[in-house]
Amino acid sequence: MADLNAIPDDIRAMSFEQALEELKQIVGRLESGEGRLDEAIEAYERGACLKAHCEAKLREAQAKIERITLGPDGAPRSEPFEAS
Repeated sequence: MADLNAIPDDIRAMSFEQALEELKQIVGRLESGEGRLDEAIEAYERGACLKAHCEAKLREAQAKIERITLGPDGAPRSEPFEAS
């Protein structure tokens, strides 16, 4: 996984959707075999940073989600969401 401290500022400024779209484009180019080897390596490295950024954004969103449940007394309460 890419070091979060090594993620370029332009990627850090991206929304999840922007980063995911660029990552899809990179994957498409790599899968098609377009370009030279050095370009593919650079694209792969950028893709790793984009992936790490997307994962961090998802973790941030998940941390903000709370599950609302009813307590034993019937009163609503919230608790952290845990993905299964």
